[in-house]
Amino acid sequence: MTQTDQINDMATLRAHIDALDKKLIGLLAERHALIDRAAQIKSNIGWPARIDTRVEQVVANARRHAATAGLDADLIEDIWRQLIEAAIAQEDRHLNGDRE
Repeated sequence: MTQTDQINDMATLRAHIDALDKKLIGLLAERHALIDRAAQIKSNIGWPARIDTRVEQVVANARRHAATAGLDADLIEDIWRQLIEAAIAQEDRHLNGDRE
């Protein structure tokens, strides 16, 4: 991880942001694959895509991690709720036989 105070120009700063964005996309792709697997497992055991207690657990975890990292927990909750809704829709497609 680069020390941000050692970045002295916008070109270098932007390059670091772009590299980090690429890593974030890679992590989101990994999460997407895990959601596919969750749908397979849920299908085998008869669980629905949406499990409200798990949704709230994931949101609480995100808020806690955000606060620990010094981020705006409300903003992170909003982002995570969007991720969760997309994941539930992804699982629903799999559970209904529509593989995208």
